[in-house]
Amino acid sequence: MSKSVPTKILSFEALGLSKSLTESLSSMAIRRPSQIQIACIPQILKGRDCIGGARTGSGKTIAFAAPILQKLSEDPFGVFAVVLTPTRELALQISEQFAALGASLNLKQAIIVGGMDMIAQALALQKRPHVVIATPGRLADHIRSSGEEAIAGLRRVKFLVMDEADRLLTPGFAEDLEECMNVMTKAKSRQTLLFSATITQSVMQLKDAFRHVFVHEVPSNSISIPDTLDQKYLFIPTHVREAYLVSLLTLPINEKKSAIVFVNRATTAEVLKRIFRSMDVRVTSLHSQISQRERIDSLGRFRAEAARVLVATDVASRGLDIPVVQMVVNFDIPADPDDYIHRVGRTARAGRTGESIAFVTEHDINRLHAIEERVGKVMTKYELVTESMVIRDSLQQTSNAKREALMDLEKENSGSLRKKRRFEGRW
Repeated sequence: MSKSVPTKILSFEALGLSKSLTESLSSMAIRRPSQIQIACIPQILKGRDCIGGARTGSGKTIAFAAPILQKLSEDPFGVFAVVLTPTRELALQISEQFAALGASLNLKQAIIVGGMDMIAQALALQKRPHVVIATPGRLADHIRSSGEEAIAGLRRVKFLVMDEADRLLTPGFAEDLEECMNVMTKAKSRQTLLFSATITQSVMQLKDAFRHVFVHEVPSNSISIPDTLDQKYLFIPTHVREAYLVSLLTLPINEKKSAIVFVNRATTAEVLKRIFRSMDVRVTSLHSQISQRERIDSLGRFRAEAARVLVATDVASRGLDIPVVQMVVNFDIPADPDDYIHRVGRTARAGRTGESIAFVTEHDINRLHAIEERVGKVMTKYELVTESMVIRDSLQQTSNAKREALMDLEKENSGSLRKKRRFEGRW
C-alpha cells in the first residue's frame, strides 16, 4: 500500500494520457491536473487498484474516467467498466463526463438507474456497452430478474469503480451492493477503484481485499471545509423556521444569490418549494419522491439559473457539478457531521468564496457541537436576520403560505407518493 499527496503540478501528457484524451480535456477547459489526478492516474494506468480521497470539486471523476478510457482505447471489448454511484443524478453526471472525454472513441454507455424503463435497460446491457454507470439498487434488480444474456458482460469487466464509496458502504446499500459484487468478483485481473470525498474506516477496511493497492489520502483537516467558506448559524424556534428562511433569502443582500436549502425529508422540500413559489421566488426542488424526468429538469433549471433556490434532500449533497452556488442553508441539521460537510461542499468550490448558514433549533444543540468538533471551527452567529424583522416582514405571509401548501399536499395525497413511485425502481 502506498500513500501520496503530490504537490508538483504536471501536464496530463506527463501523467501518461494519450493525445486524444488530453485534447478532449482541453476542450472541456481542463488543462492542468488536480492533486488527485496527478496521484491516481499514473497508478491506475500501471494496473494498480486505487483508493482515492479528496474534497468535492477536486476532479475525482476525471481521475478514474481518463485512465479507464485510455485502457479501453488500447483493448476495446464488451463491458469494460462498471461505475457504481449512490444516486441517479451522480450517475447521469458521470455519464456526461465519460461522453465528453470519450467523444473520439465512439464510446457506448448504458445508464442503469431507477425511474427509467427496465426493458430498455436490459436491452442496453445485452448490447455490451463499454461503460455501465449504475446505482446498486437498479443494477441488482437486473441481476436478479434478467437472464444470463443480459448480465454476462458484467462477469468480464476490467474496471469496477465505486464513486462516493463511503456512502455505498453504508447498510442501506449493503444487500444490493453484495448482489452486484457477486457477479463482478468473477472477473479476472479486474482493477477496483474506490473514490470518495471522505475516506472512512469502512472504505479503508477493503484495502486488504485489493492487490497492490495505491491509496491517495488527503489529510482530514484539509478535506473538510475550505478556508473560503464562511460558516454561520441562526438559533431559532422550531415552529417559525419557514419565516426565518424567507426573511434570510429575501434580504436585499441575498435576494440575487443562488442558494441550496438542504432538508432531511422530501415532504419538507415540497412544502418549502410551494411557500417560495407563492412568494414569487424562482425555486425548484430535488428529492427521491419526484420522477426521474422531474429530477433532471429541476437540476437543469438550477444549473441554468432559471431557478435561484434549490430545495433538496441529501440527493444533492454529493458530487453534483453545479457551477456557482453562493449560499447553502441547512434548514434541517443532519445527524452525521460528514453529511454537513458534503452539503456545504456545494459552495466555496474551486477557490471561490461561499456562505453556509445552519438553522439551529432547541433540538439541534448537540448536533451543532458535533459538527463544530468535526470541522475544527466554531460557527459565528448570523446577525442580519432578527426576530423583529421576521415578525414584521415574513411571519404572517409565510404562515398563510405554509398552511395552503400543507392543505394542497393533503389533497394530492402526498403521503402515498413513495408507494406510487415504488414501481419506478430504486436509487
